[in-house]
Amino acid sequence: MFLSATALWAGVLSSRAIPGYAAGDDAAPAPSALPSAESPDFDFETLVLRMKEKAGTAHAQVTPDLPELLSGLDYDQHRAIRFSPDRAVWKDSEGSYRLHAFHPGWLYNETVDLYEIVDGKARPLAFTGADFDYGAPLDADRFRDLTLPGIAGFRLHHPLNTPEFFDELIVFLGASYFRALGKGNVYGLSARGLAVDTAVGGPEEFPRFTRFYLERPAKGAREMRLYAELDSESVTGAYQFTIKPGINTVVEVDARIFLRSDVERLGIAPLTSMFLFGENDRLGFDDYRPEVHDNDGLMILRGDGQRLWRPLRNPGSLALSFFREESPAGFGLLQRDRGFDHYQDTEAKYQRRPSLWIEPVNDWGSGQVMLAEIPADKEIHDNIVAFWVPEAGAVAGSEHRFAYRMIWGQDPEPGTELARVIATGTGHGGAAASDPDPDLRKFVVEFAGDTMSGLGADDPVEPRLSVRNGSVRHKHLQRLEGGTWRAILDIEREAPDRSVEMILALQLDGSDITETWLYQWSGNS
Repeated sequence: MFLSATALWAGVLSSRAIPGYAAGDDAAPAPSALPSAESPDFDFETLVLRMKEKAGTAHAQVTPDLPELLSGLDYDQHRAIRFSPDRAVWKDSEGSYRLHAFHPGWLYNETVDLYEIVDGKARPLAFTGADFDYGAPLDADRFRDLTLPGIAGFRLHHPLNTPEFFDELIVFLGASYFRALGKGNVYGLSARGLAVDTAVGGPEEFPRFTRFYLERPAKGAREMRLYAELDSESVTGAYQFTIKPGINTVVEVDARIFLRSDVERLGIAPLTSMFLFGENDRLGFDDYRPEVHDNDGLMILRGDGQRLWRPLRNPGSLALSFFREESPAGFGLLQRDRGFDHYQDTEAKYQRRPSLWIEPVNDWGSGQVMLAEIPADKEIHDNIVAFWVPEAGAVAGSEHRFAYRMIWGQDPEPGTELARVIATGTGHGGAAASDPDPDLRKFVVEFAGDTMSGLGADDPVEPRLSVRNGSVRHKHLQRLEGGTWRAILDIEREAPDRSVEMILALQLDGSDITETWLYQWSGNS
């Protein structure tokens, strides 16, 4: 559950294209589908039936016997291997996508198989050492004639930011992890195909995408479609991904899931991110940067239109939050704060990390959005997890279908007339000159939006506030210059061994004019 972002994504290049890598370059021929009269017909429903049948058999862990040349690679050696751009799959086609492979070895000893779908038939794609560049400290001659038993993963390139360059668009690498970019983004949070038994008190299971089928991109087509087989001890699955790049890149997912055995907690559309510190939670970090995080909040859009905003934290101990919903309209991990001055990091560029919004397509019924916040002391660790937990029993023999859109980009959350939470600050309670009291804390929440900007300080705006395991010592609402509204709360904790839960929205004439702010105060943050 506690994941190293560096480990999972070592070898992923920056989100910009390699300079000079353009559509018309002359180069050596790229890997291609192996010709075979035996190439089977392919369609998604047949894949679904095959994975359903597979769920009725025992899981067989298949780990390729990598040659010592690969299995013995260390971190520095593996990161010295790069796919050669002039060997990109479909480089000589008229389509607008290019495929690069990731080399097996180091952490990536479980390989995946790739197939290309042409005229309805699936043909295997093969890669060799000739498709990669081997830099120092490796001896390239030792790898030149190497036949690979599969690849670690792949990425797709597309002219996302400018017509001249094939930028990285989406990466599938490690277990069922993948991540995508909207225009102007750099890589940040990740998604997974499925989460199994996350934070249940025992070992977490990580299903793997073991095989991918990619439709050869047609000339002029902006969409890309691919399919994946999912497999693990407890589940199998068939996934269809339809990728639509743009200012916000949309990935449409059709997930068919089959359970081999009972699962205590099934996580649908899992999101994995990093929050080290921010304006609401800086304790223990001596850093010139004001904030360090891939995302700053979880947003939930309820079926009745209510919007919930929960700022993320880096807690002192594992914190789990559950938000019960009926047919949710969406949820996601967002990076709302886009100002460079709030991060001051010219390399990580946290202000350009994507938000990811999940929008159900079919009816997901009853369940919960789960948020896990895990203590972390370095920004290399992904310590935030969010996903949907269906109420319907995840029992052996059951099958499930979840269709949803994933929207990756600068601002993918749906529009609203409600004012949004734009900042959350915390500090010791009471007056500035008072001595800190560990059971008294101040919370400052700011709202902004068109519905509030025209209101004057004399308009009857009132807070709707509820507190569990605490009492309100002081509350004050004020209008700031520019139309932002600020709520200032002093909250006194009751039972010191339990978290304080707070809910706040601003109302006019008894109706909410803002989204609802949720917060959990545990420890002293």
